[in-house]
Amino acid sequence: MTTTPFVRDQWYVAAYGYEVGRELFSRTVCGEPVLLWRTEAGEVTGMSDRCVHRRFPLSQKPSHLVGDQVVCGYHGFTYGADGACVNVPGQRRIPRTARLTSYPVVEQDSFVWVWIGDRELADEKLIPRAPWLDQPGYTTVSGMEPLAARHGLLVDNLLDLSHETYLHGGYIGTPEVAETPITTEVDEQAGIVRVSRHMEDAVCPPFYAESTGITGRITRWQDIEYHAPCLYLLHSRIAPVGTPPPDADGGDPDAFHVEVVYAITPETENSTHDFWAVARDFALGDEKVSGFLHDNNRTVVLQDVVALDVLEKAVAAERDGYQELSINIDTGGLAARRILKRLAEEAAR
Repeated sequence: MTTTPFVRDQWYVAAYGYEVGRELFSRTVCGEPVLLWRTEAGEVTGMSDRCVHRRFPLSQKPSHLVGDQVVCGYHGFTYGADGACVNVPGQRRIPRTARLTSYPVVEQDSFVWVWIGDRELADEKLIPRAPWLDQPGYTTVSGMEPLAARHGLLVDNLLDLSHETYLHGGYIGTPEVAETPITTEVDEQAGIVRVSRHMEDAVCPPFYAESTGITGRITRWQDIEYHAPCLYLLHSRIAPVGTPPPDADGGDPDAFHVEVVYAITPETENSTHDFWAVARDFALGDEKVSGFLHDNNRTVVLQDVVALDVLEKAVAAERDGYQELSINIDTGGLAARRILKRLAEEAAR
């Protein structure tokens, strides 16, 4: 498996909104160190986290904000919220090139999205949606874990949930996940891959038994939408066996619904920001359920992190021309690889 080059002219999640405040904050996206902070009016702004003078990281103290200006803690170069230098110590003339790269930023669905690439191509309408994360009628828990592996390995992992049976047994995995066939739909033009697995009679794993109170066997639906390159949505429907299916108009009052969201953001060619969130439409005010889902989902994510960090080392060390084996359950992941490769090739033209 080769490393897919960064697709730069795309929106990526750089942070959760709650991570960004009046403290200078940095996160690397597609190899670019991005400085994030909120203006006094509360707007998120993003710019290069390197002073133009001697490349000192502006997120590093004693760099600091004065109003809506960033003061470099090394030599005092000062920048406005648009990235333009407004003060150079010791001289009145400001060099024409004294400007930080400024990135288009959009705050949506609890995420801070940043456009890495040609800013003239940044279209907010292209940002995929995950409305449950800050929508009335849902309660959300979330986090982010660093992954010392290329982003394509996480895409593969999430599009083939049969690994839940083996890697996540005792949390979300049961035998039925690996045993149940999948259906796959691919929209090549839109860059969307859909993978569905409907289990009509399955063991209820602890993740759902503890949070919903279901004690018997369940109908368990997993419907995945992957929006290349960054956003992954897992629509989970859980209900006791025998519960009526959803109404023709989409109503489904007798089932429990969990929306699992991952933002898969490349940090470097071989490291990834693994943003995760779990939104539910039940037990909305129950802090015990929230704590349980947060801790258990983080445990599951960390199990993936350990496995993928090991896999990255194995893949990086393999000989050229190594041929991996793929089977039916890999159709979604292979489609995603194909789309990511096409996007990278189009970007390179």
